Amino acid sequence: MIVIAIDGPAAAGKGTLARRLAAHYGLRFLDTGALYRAVAVAMREGGHDLTDEATAARIAATLDPALLEHPDLRAAGTGEAASRVASMPAVRAALLDYQRRFAATPPGAVLDGRDIGTVVCPDADVKLFVTAAPEVRARRRWRELKARGEDVPFEEVLAQVKARDARDMNRPEAPLRPAPDAHLLDTSELDIEAAFQAARRIIDAYLETVSPGQG
Repeated sequence: MIVIAIDGPAAAGKGTLARRLAAHYGLRFLDTGALYRAVAVAMREGGHDLTDEATAARIAATLDPALLEHPDLRAAGTGEAASRVASMPAVRAALLDYQRRFAATPPGAVLDGRDIGTVVCPDADVKLFVTAAPEVRARRRWRELKARGEDVPFEEVLAQVKARDARDMNRPEAPLRPAPDAHLLDTSELDIEAAFQAARRIIDAYLETVSPGQG
């Protein structure tokens, strides 16, 4: 049983990395950001004001798992909306138990988000904080959007990335920050394969300490 917490800002590559690590180690995977995106999608589809915390919390507490496959989950505006509902204490509280139950289910899990190592799973066995320069992250997100046929100016994407960073880092509830015992992984100059190998070295080193010779 092992729990791996992967935190970091938008478009740092933590989601792709987390999926690969989960597959490699035979663990379950949860993109916790998708939970908040799903709440945001439900709020929009229901015509609710994104500042309506009571409604957002009610949706979070009864979240339909089917929403995690919604086509709008990765649309350009959904991340911005998700960041807004994620700043609401009642929404975070509603989703906290879901995330902790997921992490506690054998054989273990890889969770990626913004407060996994600090709030959701503070006792995670391995914590990674994955980051990259804002311009690098904006370029990655811009390319993703273009690949989906969304023609958004790069400058607009960069502004959104910086605004989201500021909101995530300065929110009073579970702000984005590395856990004191997290391993920092800057992917500005790394492709996914290099980032994967760097993360594996960290995790394998931990496994060696708990099962010498079998990591």
